[in-house]
Amino acid sequence: MLGRVMMIAGEASGDLHGSGVVRALREKRPGVEVFGIGGDNMKREGMELVYHSSSLAFMGFAEVVRNLGTVLRVERTMEALLDARRPDVLVLVDYPGFNLRFARKARRRGIRVLYYISPQVWAWNKGRVKKMRRLVDRMKVVFPFEVDIYRKEGIDVEFVGHPIAERIGASLGRDAFFARNGLDPARKLIGLLPGSRQQEIERIFPVMLEAAADLCRRRPVQVAVGVAPNLGPAVLRAHIPAGAAVTLIEDATYDLMMHADVAMVTSGTATLETGWFGTPMVVVYKTSPVSFFIGRLLVDVPYIGLVNIVAGQKVVPELLQSEMTKENLLKTLGDLLDDPARADAMRRDLAVIRTRLGNPGASARVADGIIALGEAA
Repeated sequence: MLGRVMMIAGEASGDLHGSGVVRALREKRPGVEVFGIGGDNMKREGMELVYHSSSLAFMGFAEVVRNLGTVLRVERTMEALLDARRPDVLVLVDYPGFNLRFARKARRRGIRVLYYISPQVWAWNKGRVKKMRRLVDRMKVVFPFEVDIYRKEGIDVEFVGHPIAERIGASLGRDAFFARNGLDPARKLIGLLPGSRQQEIERIFPVMLEAAADLCRRRPVQVAVGVAPNLGPAVLRAHIPAGAAVTLIEDATYDLMMHADVAMVTSGTATLETGWFGTPMVVVYKTSPVSFFIGRLLVDVPYIGLVNIVAGQKVVPELLQSEMTKENLLKTLGDLLDDPARADAMRRDLAVIRTRLGNPGASARVADGIIALGEAA
């Protein structure tokens, strides 16, 4: 009988996706102990947090190097718990830099390993797939094209669907959303989704705000910002100039994604979520010059935005690093606002996102996989 599960989700998106797994697992096996690294969402579902995921939320190679001491301390503590509490299964959620190293420690102890949300081996370091065959017992992937990558290497793999398909959806109609947030239904809405990491806010959000302010001066538009739950509104307010006409949206990010006429979206899962609603957007990303340089050397995909990768073509524009300027944002968003045909074409191309993310139920399928692995003879 499955008794104890260690889970490691090292950032906000992993916490969100992992929380559904914790919930499904405890529904299927009410007495199971779940402990490890996660965030507030996983804790709410009954997971015991040894470390909060915010302690590992570093973005980019340079940032990880600067915080290497913290990473190593966390790793040593978690390794000691492999011996002290001996989980039946180790469940790793995304966060490959830490998790693949830790998988090796678990396998040396004979602990079974299930990996949920694959490292993006199709984007960079494809050679890791061969190494993963020795480290991972089961792969649960969220994109259908990932199956063949692992199957070719003899890894037990299943496409479970993407977890956003089981939770995504707007709760309010347009009129109700605008009324609740004091927005003007007669004006177009620009949605800003700056990300869930402090470093993203510092590097990306100010440029978004500058472009949005200029759009407001030139057109009858209004601006709303989606607040990541793990950051809270105070972090964003620190970057918003006094008197700026910006509305912060809390606990209704999907409503903002759905009802925005156009959006600026930091690269990550939010691009998929915005694409799910068919909202025209521009994907933006900026990190330290060193991290970006190293990433460019390693990454082997034509796009950075998940929405474009899943669509299989460049459906939405991407403004990266030095290209992410106020002027470029103004032109890109201005084109979408001024050319309805272009915006409509983007909406049609985005329709493929829903079909490629699979059916709801990813969390339950992963929980079934954990139980089967933990209770195998």
